[in-house]
Amino acid sequence: MSLVGSQVARYQISPKCPNVSTVHAEACIDLAAAYGLTLDEWQANTVRIWFRMTPEGRWAASTWGLSVARQNGKNGALEAVELYLLVMMGYKILHTSHLLTSARKAFKRLMQFFGRKVNDPNAKYPELNQMVVEIRKTNGQEAIELSNGGLIELGARTGGAGRGSSFDFLIVDEAQEYEEDEQEALEPTTSASPSGDPVTVYMGTPPKVVGERGEPFIRVRSAAVTGRSKRTAWVEHSPQGELDKMTEIELQAFVRDRRNWAEGNPALGIRLAESTIEGEMERWSAKSFARERLNMFPSPAEVLELAFSEKVLKALQVGADELDHDLPVSAFGVDMNPEKTKVSICAAVPGETKTHLELAANSPFSEEGISALVNWLWERCKRRVPVVMDAFSPARDLLEAPLKKRGLTVRILDTNEFIQACGQLYHAVKRERSITWFVEQEHFFVSMKSTVKEPIKNRPGSFKWNRSDLEVDLMPTMAATCALYGSVKFGRRKRSSGGPDGGSSRKRHAVVL
Repeated sequence: MSLVGSQVARYQISPKCPNVSTVHAEACIDLAAAYGLTLDEWQANTVRIWFRMTPEGRWAASTWGLSVARQNGKNGALEAVELYLLVMMGYKILHTSHLLTSARKAFKRLMQFFGRKVNDPNAKYPELNQMVVEIRKTNGQEAIELSNGGLIELGARTGGAGRGSSFDFLIVDEAQEYEEDEQEALEPTTSASPSGDPVTVYMGTPPKVVGERGEPFIRVRSAAVTGRSKRTAWVEHSPQGELDKMTEIELQAFVRDRRNWAEGNPALGIRLAESTIEGEMERWSAKSFARERLNMFPSPAEVLELAFSEKVLKALQVGADELDHDLPVSAFGVDMNPEKTKVSICAAVPGETKTHLELAANSPFSEEGISALVNWLWERCKRRVPVVMDAFSPARDLLEAPLKKRGLTVRILDTNEFIQACGQLYHAVKRERSITWFVEQEHFFVSMKSTVKEPIKNRPGSFKWNRSDLEVDLMPTMAATCALYGSVKFGRRKRSSGGPDGGSSRKRHAVVL
């Protein structure tokens, strides 16, 4: 027996309001069907959740949301909504996408209803074409304007869509890519809504990384499902479960359970084949499959604050030609992954006003390489420059004893010191802007931008590092944290020329282990 997707969403949330009317919802569904767009039951249910009006004739919710895995047909529901808002209500709509190609596809689908130009003799629906005042096809500024005042403009958010205009509806498609600065620029376009009853619509899938990109979408979703928002209508198709709380064995069983496939994909057996999902499960990691095919979000309680913004990190980057290479290293920070198969080493180089953090190594590692690593650090540190590690780092197990035996100064940060070190790096980057890093070191950048602040229980304001994406290495951030703390607390400023005890290498470069 073939598997069929569930038509009932896991979340069908709408504001509690007495005597709400769904007249417009049913009229929207009927209008779409009259023009060849027959909605699936789940799509029709989405319209019914969104299109609820108070007895005063205002929308019950000012924020609408829909999240369903790709290829299920969420754009079909949106087309029905846009068609009704334009034709029957004369609303002004700004439809934005992350990519210009996505906006153009949406525009072409709407032209199937209205024709390709004013007085189009080939229009499929002449009565709709008769309403058209203008169809603008300028790349990135597509628009359809109707005689009843209805207007829809479509474009990519990066192209400054809707600037200087006022709209009743803001559509945020591909909301998993929506960023804070885009939100700040776009949402005021509905502040002076011509109807006086503006609505913002979010549509998308779970972001790959919980960070700046997609954060507004995560915030809206979390407020809806936790009940914090009283003005959001949210529909989400996903199976029951908390991804962040599953062990690896539990996760593997979860993604193989075909009942979960049906819960997360309402179009399964309609426009999405079971064999397609089987192939994806074989090719993708369990976490990727859960996110992309089962539409699983991180738990609201697990969404942590991003520590460093991409913009600030990029503002602190420098090229190799901008540094004084005669300045000595004052501390090295070291970290390893739990499997002890990879090592990150960060050097801290204090200047007059800023400390340069340089990723000296981010390399594969095996226990056979311990001697080589110890020798590499000895050549650059001797007894003077400290090597700093977190007390709970896997690197400590392998390196503390041989480093000390070789004669190096090893500093192990206890829990309190490491919490201080996290705060120190946070303030240095976010508030003081007192560090620099090499623009070429992409691993360092990716690690830092994916670092989140995990609060310390019973210690208000204190935090330690975690990562927003399990596929990203946290090690470079950990090594940088130890290096900066070691530089400030344990390091010594030296003249650029090395003394008889050696000193730091003037040419700092990655080590091959």
